[in-house]
Amino acid sequence: MTFRPLHDRILVRRIDADEKTAGGLIIPDSAKEKPQEGEVLAVGSGARSENGTLTPLDVKPGDRILFGKWSGTEIRLDGEDLLIMKESDVMGVIETPASAKQAA
Repeated sequence: MTFRPLHDRILVRRIDADEKTAGGLIIPDSAKEKPQEGEVLAVGSGARSENGTLTPLDVKPGDRILFGKWSGTEIRLDGEDLLIMKESDVMGVIETPASAKQAA
């Protein structure tokens, strides 16, 4: 199934947090907080201003983003838990240096 968000909404997959602390302790599921980092899967066409012009979104599919703890609406699509949120809920895009991309 394909899904296309409308207007200034984006579809996001949460990126799971680490299972262990820096000291090596395993964090149980009941103590974990929901991750606030995700990958953009799909974006809408953009926001319309009052005069009718279309403003494209700053995020694009594949971007890693940070968002607020309570941002978005959780949905289940093809058996996967995803989030739909407005672009304004995004706090920023995580950019990796070019040297890190080549090493990966």
